[in-house]
Amino acid sequence: MQLRRHILTLPLACAALWALLVVGCTAPPTTSTPPSTHVSPTAASFSPTDTAWIQLMIPMEERAQRLIDLAPARKASPRLVALAAKIEPLLRSDLQSLQRLLRASGVPDTRPHEGHDMPGMVSLTTLKDAASATSKRFDRIFVNALHDHLTHVGMLSSNEQAHGRASAATQLAANLANASTRQLGWLDDARPARASAPDSSVTTQ
Repeated sequence: MQLRRHILTLPLACAALWALLVVGCTAPPTTSTPPSTHVSPTAASFSPTDTAWIQLMIPMEERAQRLIDLAPARKASPRLVALAAKIEPLLRSDLQSLQRLLRASGVPDTRPHEGHDMPGMVSLTTLKDAASATSKRFDRIFVNALHDHLTHVGMLSSNEQAHGRASAATQLAANLANASTRQLGWLDDARPARASAPDSSVTTQ
């Protein structure tokens, strides 16, 4: 399908992004507990890879939720409005799970990606464009941005599943990877024909 036209270029980009995430855009501490203080086994089980993944997934899911929330008011096609209503509670549940994981990791919520537009994240420019678009134009923005988001969530979560250490994080990553594949299928089924061709004027990064 046309929306999957760039999928072969993503593994290399994803690997490069993953290396960046482990280092961090800033240098957030891996724990807020001084070395001389007892660290609970739960917190100690989280690696920098785990926390980097969690700290990226939270803003990615938050941005996607902001996009999805726009669908009814911007007069998206009925099928996309229905899709948004179907995905929104799942997204909210995933966010709650990620936030619980972050608390369990003992890492403070420093928001290292605040204001950033990482690959696959619905950009602030896209959200601004979507908030002023209606009907056909909104459909194109919505489809392109959500497809990009779900594709990157799947790839980053697969990397966490393979390289993370905390079982709670790798299990959630497996769930998100599977869910993103399923939701991409829903998106393809719900995508209006008029939104199938990419819109060169829509910026998703």
